[in-house]
Amino acid sequence: MEPLSDPDVQLMLALQQGDLSAFDQLFRKHISGVVRFATRFVRSQARAEELAQDVFLRLFKTRATYTPKARFKTWLFRMVHNACLSELRSGDHRRRTDLAGGGADPAAAIEAALPPVASAESAWLDSEAIEHLRLAVASLPEQQRAALLLARSEGLSYEEVATTLGCSVSAVKSLIHRATVTLGVRLSDARGES
Repeated sequence: MEPLSDPDVQLMLALQQGDLSAFDQLFRKHISGVVRFATRFVRSQARAEELAQDVFLRLFKTRATYTPKARFKTWLFRMVHNACLSELRSGDHRRRTDLAGGGADPAAAIEAALPPVASAESAWLDSEAIEHLRLAVASLPEQQRAALLLARSEGLSYEEVATTLGCSVSAVKSLIHRATVTLGVRLSDARGES
């Protein structure tokens, strides 16, 4: 997709020209995806909401220097990813996550897609499987987790994920493959322990 044909790029360009309603439209359209990704990445809903606010504030402050080189969503999620990495590398992250009790839900998209359960026993088994999936996704290395979440949960193409993460498309394919294999092994091990 040519960046200028992206409606969100057009909104960002309108924001550059002073159209504040364009910012409101971008915010409303993307805030839930930004918070969802950040929550899965930093494992704290409250901190993810703060990071999302920071990202949109930064977006607004840097609007004058915005240049459409990719889809808007790719540019936005690069900012979100960088904010999440900074958060994880800060000394306060571990303490805040521990105090908040985690709160991450990295399997929410998968959980929402599950069929309704037929019995209390299958409900327990499904919730146990979802918890294993949450833990497995949360334990992935940062780059693998980011690539997997951007591609599978946020719907970015491999090219967009590569741009967001600052790596090649082949590296993205490798990251997603390794993440998928790791998740398969960890989930298989978890089933064996049950």
